[in-house]
Amino acid sequence: MIRKSVVCGGVAVLALVGAFGYRFTHLPGKGEARAERTEEPGKKEPKADGAGAREVVKTVRMEAEVQKKAGVVVARAVRNEMAGTLTATGKIAPDGERLTHVAPPLSGRIVWAGVGQGQTVGKGTVLARLESVEVAESMNRYRQSRAKLALAEKNLERVKALVEKKIAARKEIFQVENECRSASAEVAGDEQRLLLYGVGRHDLAAPPEKKILLPVRTLLGGVVTEKHATVGELADPSKSLFTVADLGTVWVLVDINEKDLARVKQGQSAVVRVGAYPDRKFRGRITQLADLVDEATRTVKARVEVPNPGRKLKPEMFATVELALPAAGPPVLAVPEEALVELEGKKVLFVSRDGTDFLPRPVMTGAVSGGYVEITAGLAEGELYAQKGGFVLKSELKKGELGEE
Repeated sequence: MIRKSVVCGGVAVLALVGAFGYRFTHLPGKGEARAERTEEPGKKEPKADGAGAREVVKTVRMEAEVQKKAGVVVARAVRNEMAGTLTATGKIAPDGERLTHVAPPLSGRIVWAGVGQGQTVGKGTVLARLESVEVAESMNRYRQSRAKLALAEKNLERVKALVEKKIAARKEIFQVENECRSASAEVAGDEQRLLLYGVGRHDLAAPPEKKILLPVRTLLGGVVTEKHATVGELADPSKSLFTVADLGTVWVLVDINEKDLARVKQGQSAVVRVGAYPDRKFRGRITQLADLVDEATRTVKARVEVPNPGRKLKPEMFATVELALPAAGPPVLAVPEEALVELEGKKVLFVSRDGTDFLPRPVMTGAVSGGYVEITAGLAEGELYAQKGGFVLKSELKKGELGEE
């Protein structure tokens, strides 16, 4: 029985030795990345009793050509001045300079309001149509002035024919020409009035029996954020029927404590976060700082303008705003936030000795500011690390683990 145990123990030792010499994953083709098992320098080789074991870790090998295609950027760890951060709360609002309240130019009854709230519209889009007494009266005047002009032109041709036959005096031509000019000016005035109301040119030639509706157009393209138009209701120029906002840029209205005012100024950079996208950062700048302090809250409103190309930031969302402050203290070892990845519950950097072999190394972090994170342990100044593309390397590492299995 003892002899059998000795034999089994010998087999186990041989299996353990073979495992340490194993390099896992498939053999890569030219230009591919691969994951390997390697030994952390400076660590002791394992003994039978487990004392002083040398740790076997996994690395990812990626040639420069593949790095470029995968978006992996290698940089040396350097010290940077870490700017301070002031955190405040705020609310998303439409850009007030890219917002319009749409009201009809004349009074009338709403007969169509087919555009809904939340719909995206272009500049000049008709949002509603009204029956308007003023439009009807203006169309009648326009038709009458057109008829008057046609009559004056016909009379001018008649007088010219009489003058050629020497039946009428030439001075009568001048008199009729003045009448034509007056009628033409009247037509132009009536036409311009209708165009200003929003009536289309194609409607100017419509037959008298056709009812001309007053279009209500938006002068700005964007999203319909409010709608107050109901078919059958009366509308007038004092009442906004729609609100249209261009949400390609939004404002974040931030409450700044009175005691922090000395550290905040116009033009200061800001990072905005919202609960809907906890991992996303939206960057902007302070474009306005109010002059009045709220008596109840002892805060001042600051306006942060933020580009919003994907329209992920919605009006009325609550936001947390981090304002960058001047650097305080000596430079510290810091890396971009995107360089850090999470691996087995730890924050990790992919460190490299030669720029092609990457070792996932756990690090300790400190202050965060302006998109950079202080590294307090796990990385030395001058070491190479993956500044961008850490998630790509993590993916390659996971592929290697699957290949090993």
